[in-house]
Amino acid sequence: MDKKILSTAGFFGMTAIVLGAFGAHALKKVLTIDQLATFETGVKYQMYHALFLLFLGLNAHLSHKIKKTILILTILGVILFSGSIYLLATNSLTSFDFKVIGFVTPIGGLLLIVAWSVLMIHFLKKKA
Repeated sequence: MDKKILSTAGFFGMTAIVLGAFGAHALKKVLTIDQLATFETGVKYQMYHALFLLFLGLNAHLSHKIKKTILILTILGVILFSGSIYLLATNSLTSFDFKVIGFVTPIGGLLLIVAWSVLMIHFLKKKA
């Protein structure tokens, strides 16, 4: 499980850097300042959660079940939250109107909140 978590952390971190560079260079020429700021929000949250997964994978105080739950919530959360933000920020570059999928952004955010909540509750319940 730890290998899967750490691999996912590496993938999310790597793609966040690639997307951040893409946004800073290629998209800078075709998006507005507000659209770029929105895109950067997706990149930031993806990177935050790559680091979160790195912590999760390296933590020996969590059970396999808790780690698996947090991993699934985080993967789905990043895909829905950051993924939809990327699509919404670049909406003007395509013929498809990604605003129709805008409702998934808060769902992704909620999944990320739940992932952090599961971690917090686990540590609060843990006996000293």
